[in-house]
Amino acid sequence: MEITAGLVKELRERTGAGMMECKKALKENNGDLDASGEWLRKQGLAKADKKADRVAAEGRIVAASEGGKAVLVEINSETDFVAKDDNFLAFANAVAAAALSSGAADAEALKSAKLATGQTVEEARAAVIAKVGENVQVRRLVRVDSANVVAAYVHGGRIGVLVESKGGDVDFARGVAMHVAAMNPPYNKAADVPAEFLAKEKEIELAKMSEKDKAKPAEILEKIIGGKVAKIVNEVTLYGQPFVLNTDQSVEAAAKAAGADVVGFQRLAVGEGIEKVVEDYAAEVAKAMQV
Repeated sequence: MEITAGLVKELRERTGAGMMECKKALKENNGDLDASGEWLRKQGLAKADKKADRVAAEGRIVAASEGGKAVLVEINSETDFVAKDDNFLAFANAVAAAALSSGAADAEALKSAKLATGQTVEEARAAVIAKVGENVQVRRLVRVDSANVVAAYVHGGRIGVLVESKGGDVDFARGVAMHVAAMNPPYNKAADVPAEFLAKEKEIELAKMSEKDKAKPAEILEKIIGGKVAKIVNEVTLYGQPFVLNTDQSVEAAAKAAGADVVGFQRLAVGEGIEKVVEDYAAEVAKAMQV
């Protein structure tokens, strides 16, 4: 069967695959568009399997929200160049929408969620790998589903935050999300700081004191150390930090003024926790020239 330009064009529009791949698919399947589309998908899965072990530590954080529901999804690529590719971005946004609508609780459950195209997330991932030529992974998913005020914020595609607030409005919650993106507080409020952390900080502060100060009465010594630890607690808690949108007040004071109580937050940053491979391209080239 003759493979016409019209057939190639139609298959490209259906699948998004490259012209030469579409032409090859049509030749392999006697011009049958449906069979050719399935053939391309299988090729994508094969490529995905080959690339699965390659480190993917770049990528994007994407968000989707509606009312009291919001999600953040981390989708990784091998390079920042691919993370800016239109195919990758379209896939990432489609996955975020599917994560919100499907109710998937984690990245593993998200794999079988359906996109608007009818493909599963896993099928679409294989297809985008075939297009961009890199390992692509849907690594993490966090969500909030609440009757409270919920806001999502993504900074530069690399840091994403969800904030849940009882009371206040979305603008305040979004401002808090911006603060969390910038300051990355480990804890929400003083009550959330582990007792082990406090005990260790007290031990450190006591060790730093001079012998003269250590000789002071126990109640005075406790007051001095308590003040130092309280300052540290402010530094490591959202509520204790100066609010980035108004550094004259703490986040706690800003929340009180807004009639809000921040219930909690979740923060994702691209590639955190992934051991990146540092490649010396100059050494690679020099080695290749010696062969």
